[in-house]
Amino acid sequence: MSTRNGTSWSDAFVLGVDEGATMGTVAGLDWAAEKHDVLIADEHGAVLEALVIDHTEQGICELIDLLLKQQVDRVAIERPDGLLVGRLLAAGIEVLAIHPNQVKAARDRFRPAGGKSDPFDAFVLAELARTDHHRFPRLAPSGDETVALRALSRSREDLVATRVELANRLRGELERFWPGAAQVFTDVDSPIGLAFIERYPTPADARHLGAKRLKAFLARNSYSGRRSPDQLLERLRSAPTASCGETETEARRAIVLSFVKTLAPLVEQISLLTSQIKGAVHAHPDGEIFLALFRDPKSSVTAAGLVAEIGDNRARYPSADSLAADAGMAPVAVESGKRRTASFRRGCDHRLRSHFATLADSTRHWHPWANDVYKRARARGCDHPHAIRILGRAWTRILWRCWQDQTPYDPTKHGNLNRLQTTKG
Repeated sequence: MSTRNGTSWSDAFVLGVDEGATMGTVAGLDWAAEKHDVLIADEHGAVLEALVIDHTEQGICELIDLLLKQQVDRVAIERPDGLLVGRLLAAGIEVLAIHPNQVKAARDRFRPAGGKSDPFDAFVLAELARTDHHRFPRLAPSGDETVALRALSRSREDLVATRVELANRLRGELERFWPGAAQVFTDVDSPIGLAFIERYPTPADARHLGAKRLKAFLARNSYSGRRSPDQLLERLRSAPTASCGETETEARRAIVLSFVKTLAPLVEQISLLTSQIKGAVHAHPDGEIFLALFRDPKSSVTAAGLVAEIGDNRARYPSADSLAADAGMAPVAVESGKRRTASFRRGCDHRLRSHFATLADSTRHWHPWANDVYKRARARGCDHPHAIRILGRAWTRILWRCWQDQTPYDPTKHGNLNRLQTTKG
């Protein structure tokens, strides 16, 4: 730990705000990949320590020892998770998660001339922790089962995003010289689609492919589709063909095979992660609360995502409105004089928004009440995404109540559903 001369968002659990808490020693921590600027101040703002620590085991241990020695009540930092945040929470130190945009907006309170530096940001964070601590969420460590499920769920989402990107590139490459291979099966990144492209990466490789050979190929790869070999061949043959020289064809063949070799293990690992997620969400204490919202018993990914992002600390969302806001299902009110409008909420947990949107979109197809809410929104002129958010907000109220009561969703206790069914006879 080196001393500096002179002084000048939502996946951890958010606890309720204690506006009556007494002020004491606070710290601001401007984190970085290799080092962290720290400023410790007393309740009047007098600087007690201003230093830089290395992002090493020794540096973090010395930082925690110093914070405990100085009896720091709270630490403000510009992130809600990560190794450093986890270590602070494990040491019993209160951590305030302050969004970088909020720190940016606060800088001018202390430096009218502008400018930015890491030590100055540590000072701004310390001041926010000292004077505005009641305005920011306090973090608390998550339960081990929730942390594990969150890691699995988020890692799968990241891998799926990579798979989609690679699949789009593979499809784009095929469209340049072998579009039939991209059209014979619905998804180029499905196991059967990748197996076909690997076996027939160029038109020349499929020159002698007939219904009999294709039938044998489908049997070897356990094809479960409803189309016959003749229908699949028609898709393949009806696609346009490109004019490519021998050298170009070989080059594109190598490119296609490289994409296939990269995608195949990725698809397999996503499948394995999905199986792990299914087991983890069924074993989670809150798993059944969220699984009950899905008709298909095989559904697990979205339910797991909801468990992972909402968490298991009931104090995190004191009301259904707070959950709807964090999930991006509630609009932002914009008022000026007599003018009042509602705009799209951009500042939210984007992962949680995606899971609620998936929940809303899936339930509108089979749940009578959800279908009614969606159709009425569309009848009022809302487009599909807006109608999904309206339905998603309605689901947040139900899910929040189930979550708070630790009780799975029961359609027989859903008042609006029962009234709708009674009205329709």
